[in-house]
Amino acid sequence: MNAQELLNQLQADTRALILKVNHLLKEDPRLLSKKISPDKWSVAQIIEHLKSYGKYYLPEIQNALERAESANKKAREQFTPGWLGNYFTRMMLPNKEGKVTNRMQSPRDHWPAEDLNGREVLNEFLQQQYQLLDYLERAKNINIGGVRIPISISRIIRLKLGDTFRFYIAHQQRHFIQVANTLEGLNVPTGIHQAVHQVV
Repeated sequence: MNAQELLNQLQADTRALILKVNHLLKEDPRLLSKKISPDKWSVAQIIEHLKSYGKYYLPEIQNALERAESANKKAREQFTPGWLGNYFTRMMLPNKEGKVTNRMQSPRDHWPAEDLNGREVLNEFLQQQYQLLDYLERAKNINIGGVRIPISISRIIRLKLGDTFRFYIAHQQRHFIQVANTLEGLNVPTGIHQAVHQVV
């Protein structure tokens, strides 16, 4: 795939998530802490879960960018995904109908706390997204296939930077489907959950 087109698309995906967060920030903050049922996460908990991955991946991405820049690994026109990166990304992405069909159990160290300040969580996540946009822009000047990042569950398994971006953003898109479903389950006005549901 064309590396620049990929990074442009990932930036567009990230901006779409930013719009959704800003939409949620306009709503009643009490809505962010409500659950459909005791065994389900609230919107604030879903975003806190995503934040926990940002705390791992964003510093790793920054380090990878700095290594590539120091080694003068210039951008290449084409990016070839790794088979494992493709597998993880496809596993995370919602389907063409915008639904998640393959359920997965989140690692316990990424489970969110119960008592959260929803607005604070959303604002912190928003800052992570702006940081991600900056990293995607920097990545346009390097070879995104020439540097690798260890995944969060095992530092032995390493993905190409381009695949890390794809997988990380797909994971966020996946959970914004969960956000939309949570809002729908809470019987909030239709416009709210529909706006959040338009992820891909």
